[in-house]
Amino acid sequence: MNDDTTGTRTPDLPIFADTTLNSALQHAVTAWPDRPFLRIDGRDVTFAQFDDAVGRLAAGLRARFGIGSGDRVAVFLRNSLLCEHTWFAANRLGAVWVPINTEFRGLGLENAVRLAEATVIFADPDLRAPLEEALASCGMETSVVVAHEDGGTDDRNLLRASELYLDTPVPPLEVAASDLSALLYTSGTTGRSKACMLSHRYFVSQASIAARDFGLTHDDVLYCPFPLFHADATALTTVPALLLGATAAIGRRFSASRFWQEVRETGATVFDFMGATLSILWKAEPRPDDADNPVRLAWGVPVPDWAPKFEERFGLTIVELYGSVEANIPVTQRFDQPRVTGSCGRVTPDFEIRIADDQDHELPANEVGELLIRPRHPDTMFSGYHSNPLATVAATRNLWFHSGDLAWVDEDGNVYFVGRKKEAIRRRGENISAFEVEEGVRQHPAVLDCAAFGVPSELTEEEIKIAVVAKAGHTLSAREIWDFTRATMARFQVPRYVEIVPALPVTPTGKVEKFRLQEQPFTQNTHDFQLSPSDRAAVS
Repeated sequence: MNDDTTGTRTPDLPIFADTTLNSALQHAVTAWPDRPFLRIDGRDVTFAQFDDAVGRLAAGLRARFGIGSGDRVAVFLRNSLLCEHTWFAANRLGAVWVPINTEFRGLGLENAVRLAEATVIFADPDLRAPLEEALASCGMETSVVVAHEDGGTDDRNLLRASELYLDTPVPPLEVAASDLSALLYTSGTTGRSKACMLSHRYFVSQASIAARDFGLTHDDVLYCPFPLFHADATALTTVPALLLGATAAIGRRFSASRFWQEVRETGATVFDFMGATLSILWKAEPRPDDADNPVRLAWGVPVPDWAPKFEERFGLTIVELYGSVEANIPVTQRFDQPRVTGSCGRVTPDFEIRIADDQDHELPANEVGELLIRPRHPDTMFSGYHSNPLATVAATRNLWFHSGDLAWVDEDGNVYFVGRKKEAIRRRGENISAFEVEEGVRQHPAVLDCAAFGVPSELTEEEIKIAVVAKAGHTLSAREIWDFTRATMARFQVPRYVEIVPALPVTPTGKVEKFRLQEQPFTQNTHDFQLSPSDRAAVS
């Protein structure tokens, strides 16, 4: 492993081919024992302090529950130091860490705990009741450990996390880079969440690509306000800091009102964004001190066409990428190369991609098809869906991972994301990108966010509906949005139905749950802007 402790350090995959999270932490403790590794829960934790606590928690997990190779340690925790401890403590014992989406309830939570098959689950005090209800519904007697001292109860039989930190830490078990580190759940925006099996090499490779292609350095503070059950906070924030000797600043959650304050308080030099978060920050009222912040780089998706104005206003550089829990980050826009407007970057040397038709035949440049991906190095993508072999085979048929995303590639190799294949709106024989419709509507100065989706049409197939959230302090009418789309967008993209909503249903990582909107496609607040006969002919 490269021991350079100053300046830019851009690891390549061969350097980390056999590195595991266990060996990476041991290297960090030797190289940078007193440097802050985590900035979380309002304090700094050095590499040495983190390693000691992880070893002591691992000792408790082994002594109390017999945790060892192949076992699973699940967490139903919000972002916290304990959450990070459980990940590395489980891996230290050769076990697999399973973070569960803290928004899951009912059937979704039951599905998650069944898939986890955990020996023990850590939970925040206020999340204990729904967790135990889900476990009871599944007929499972999994042990539950409560995160904090009070536990919200006087139950003497309650096991608290603090009781598991023993005095003497255990050393890390030697594991292979191909061994599983974690199960991360898919977002579940288009169906029931699946548990992706992710190896140590998956996490190390993804962090290495990010460090290389985004120019991350030993001196960076990497800020992420998104949940630790997501790859942004784990593979793309915690692990890059581990490999580089940098600092990972993990926020409790994304807050538009507190975002820049937290950036300044943590000294963040890099942050990530996803979904509508960049748009929300952009649409906040300008302040004279907007550029007075320590950030030099922001990365994420999507990058809108007003990105240069955002960069100028806040004094930073934006880079884009394409990735998923299953696929790692096969496409990046490198920090040292000019941005190509509309493109999410080029394929990295670590992966191959293909734009394909429905029979997996390769399509020529500039034609839209499904984005297929495969790795050039073993174990750098997911190892399959846990306990779901049929879904694994379907997703990896013909030796390619089928992303379910529509994209195209130009003659220069630039990749352009079009939208989810399942979210394409089928209107009069044409596939319309919901992503492009949303991108157009977001140009309205009073729009905070929006979601485009297909609704039933009396002409068969679908019509376009747009649900719109107005910026705080602004009023919007459905007619105003419809007139705006008529004036600024292609006629085939103009929605027939418009509804102004107070908020969109989203996952904790900001992905819109369109299936919830489609459950009630028409409400009393839905406005129907029936096209004229001439316009209907034009879009037919």
